Amino acid sequence: MADSTPLLSDSESDKPPEPKRPPRSLDETIERCIGGFGWLQIFQAILVSLAWVFDAQQTFISVFTDAEPSWHCTDESVCDSFSNICQLPKGSWSWDWPAHTSIISEWGHQCSTSFITGLPASSFFMGCLVGGLVLATLADSTLGRKNMLLFSCLTMSLSSIFTVFSPNIWIYSALRFINGFGRATVGTCALVLSTELVGKRWRGQVGVIGFFCFTLGFLSLPVMAYVNRSSSWRSLYLWISVPTILYCILVHFLIPESPRWLFVKGRKEEAVTTLKGLAQTASALTMSFSNVLIEQESLDDNVDIYSSIRILLNKRWAAHRLTAVMVTGFGIGKINRKDSILGFTILSGVCSVLCVVMGRVWPSLQIAMELISFFSACTAFNMTLIYTLELFPTCVRNSALSMVRQALVFGGVFSPLLVAAGRKNNLISFGVFGMAIGICGLPLIGLPETKGGVICDTMDEEEHRQTEKGSAAIPTLA
Repeated sequence: MADSTPLLSDSESDKPPEPKRPPRSLDETIERCIGGFGWLQIFQAILVSLAWVFDAQQTFISVFTDAEPSWHCTDESVCDSFSNICQLPKGSWSWDWPAHTSIISEWGHQCSTSFITGLPASSFFMGCLVGGLVLATLADSTLGRKNMLLFSCLTMSLSSIFTVFSPNIWIYSALRFINGFGRATVGTCALVLSTELVGKRWRGQVGVIGFFCFTLGFLSLPVMAYVNRSSSWRSLYLWISVPTILYCILVHFLIPESPRWLFVKGRKEEAVTTLKGLAQTASALTMSFSNVLIEQESLDDNVDIYSSIRILLNKRWAAHRLTAVMVTGFGIGKINRKDSILGFTILSGVCSVLCVVMGRVWPSLQIAMELISFFSACTAFNMTLIYTLELFPTCVRNSALSMVRQALVFGGVFSPLLVAAGRKNNLISFGVFGMAIGICGLPLIGLPETKGGVICDTMDEEEHRQTEKGSAAIPTLA
């Protein structure tokens, strides 16, 4: 019977048998195939990272669609610029722009309570929390990185298209919840997939592409809002949803699944095909994959979607790492990951606290301190995501990264309350923010450095590597 897996061995019948070699680790084999960084990998990294553009647009679009437009008086005998719009006769004032430019003006919610006007934005972030909890493990357990990215982008895009037909704020808020639910795992899947398609030397650089794309998506919204300034808010949702569908088509045909995830899931033939497609050298194309060692922990055959979360929590070292990076994400390359994150979180916290002093003594320097604090916090979180994906093995990497982003969203729940309170006393806002960011970075002190290191694929492999490091660190007597 013919061998059904010809790619798994490069031996031929007319060659003498070679001496048996010790098994190579999966990471070593993958590095030999994709350790370089060719044009194909550059293209794929950029294409996958473009998902961050649509992620940012969906996150911040409510800043423009849910804003209260400016207005002017039409009857100056009963109205002036300091009047309360809710106490004026209906015909004494008018919107500066057409009513359909915002949901507030179109549906007449200018005098509604803050609960109603803030409901769409709150629903979106509530959907992000629920989606992160429900979908976080699917990329590790059943769907894989690529399929999860496609599912999330399609859910995000289709819900935006349906949002265009919203008749009232209640349906609109429900669709924003679905939008946030689908959007919850876009960034994590894009980051994990793009970094698992390249060698360890390029993980940090590829991760930065995603953060750049997120910024690009955020900056593109004001441009689109300006172009559509006199059009309906519904057209803005079409502008960001239709390109997302086209993006999903490109990803489906041009981006492969992560070979690491395929190997861990036992789909070795698909993994080998993917690696040979990414191979940078001719020797890698003829490389044998039959001698690859995968340290696979024994799992029950009936694995559910939350098995990766249980694996994380059952291992003490994994739970410790996850807690540390989640706490850091709640508060808040080219040099070491851990030290960089710790330094940026402390710098952000110190500058935030200094804003309290500067606001009273040197108001002109307060803006500079705010910018430094904001830059440091953003940089720290971006590096935290890269650090997290290197801390955890392939079998739970996406789940761990999703939990860290969940911690960020949960921390953001408290921000509006502190900002509102800080309008009267900046010690409550800047002071609390600074202390939280600075202190939340401290749990990283006990975690290992990951720059340039091997990323493992199973929990047992990671434990074995840490045990070897610990043994090497113990001095021996001559």
